Amino acid sequence: MNSNYKIKKMPPSEFHDLWAKYKREVFEEDHSYSLWDMLSKEEVSKVNELRKRISDKVEICLGVFDESDNFVGWSWGFQDSSTSFYMANSAILEEHRRKGLYSKLVDEMIGLTSKLGFQMIYSRHCATNNFVIIPKLKAGFVISKMEMDDIFGVLIHLHFYPNKTRRKIMDYRSGQKAPDDELKKLFKI
Repeated sequence: MNSNYKIKKMPPSEFHDLWAKYKREVFEEDHSYSLWDMLSKEEVSKVNELRKRISDKVEICLGVFDESDNFVGWSWGFQDSSTSFYMANSAILEEHRRKGLYSKLVDEMIGLTSKLGFQMIYSRHCATNNFVIIPKLKAGFVISKMEMDDIFGVLIHLHFYPNKTRRKIMDYRSGQKAPDDELKKLFKI
């Protein structure tokens, strides 16, 4: 590195002020966007509240019980960042499957996490786990990427975006849809 330059650690407040000043100039043509540009004041307020809780992360544990109060399924997840919630593990015991219970769990988790203000709810699944992937796709999740994991093998990542504009962006990014007027304005194209 040229000796006229130096790298220094900066306080986040100073860094973010500078970054905000120059980011559009540097990334003007790349079709990226700022999540904050599309969020309502209420969504921004909720995200800011979640950011404050990052050291005391949100954790949600849902249990499914049958008519005899037997535990027959669950969904568990936790806050991964100020904007994302990871649905880490869900299951319905085999004898209770194909009754719509998993879909109800997914809907409940989406409702709870969306109400808290999370902007993305995501999960990872073995690529052939159709018992989980199909209900989540029907609930509005989208396939966002694949991962090769040493523990689980090939995983599919699914994302759910409570913000409908952000969901529409996924269709644009995948090449499924052309940008409409809302996205053109957001991307400044």
